[in-house]
Amino acid sequence: MHFVFPFLCSLRRWRWRYVLSKRTYGTMILCEILLHLQHNFFQKEIWGLLLDKDCLKIWESLKHAFIYKDPCNITSEDYQPLMELASHPIPCNKSLFWSKTNDLAHRYTKSNQNFLTLEDTLLGYMADRVSWCGDPSAPGINYESCPKRSECESNPTTVFWKMASKMFAEAACGVVQVMLNGSIEAGAFRSSSIFGSIEIFNLNPDKVSAVHIWVMHDIGGPQSESCSGHSIKRLTSILEERNFKITCEDNYRPVQLLQCVYNPDHTDCRLCTSTTANP
Repeated sequence: MHFVFPFLCSLRRWRWRYVLSKRTYGTMILCEILLHLQHNFFQKEIWGLLLDKDCLKIWESLKHAFIYKDPCNITSEDYQPLMELASHPIPCNKSLFWSKTNDLAHRYTKSNQNFLTLEDTLLGYMADRVSWCGDPSAPGINYESCPKRSECESNPTTVFWKMASKMFAEAACGVVQVMLNGSIEAGAFRSSSIFGSIEIFNLNPDKVSAVHIWVMHDIGGPQSESCSGHSIKRLTSILEERNFKITCEDNYRPVQLLQCVYNPDHTDCRLCTSTTANP
């Protein structure tokens, strides 16, 4: 039977629990159609891009990428068929990259549908907060544990996210946004992060007209770095070398207001902290 995506194959909704945590056949459940997708993440202009996506083919290509394979020896070639099947265009001016602002970035895209993170795309959505790996011996999937990135770099989850991140950056066009955490002592921009090591170098200067950096501080948290900080200067230097136009703003107000929804009585919110924009 051919399953077509009128909206999206709900892989993440079920968190693969019937396949990756129980020894049962979960393909049909993995391919359950989201009846209320518009309330979850996809904007109307993207729905049409998913009409020709075949859920079973996507599931099979994902499974073949890691099943019966050494979980520390996965390659980008293993995932190439999946990337080609599940990729789709990203509307211009909507790409939002993030680093150490996972929860805040996704709360923002959920409340403001003018922006999309990688996790708001088909590839990112189906794999968000899920880990998986194979086993050379039967049944071919390890249902107990999978290696972390610190244990081996070439594990199925890490390789997947590196490829998906690269594709997301390559697809960006127009103005792109980057949300960074200025409350981290080590610095808002880290060259070892996915954004710092992969996404930033796969943005296309011929397609991306400008990069807007938002340095956000936790409500009540330390303000370890701002737009004038050392790591942000390093980031702007990299972007300038690649011929991008850049702006940086501390505590981008629409995002800060969202933070204050969850902290309405905090002094940072009562004072309506002003923002500072630096060209």
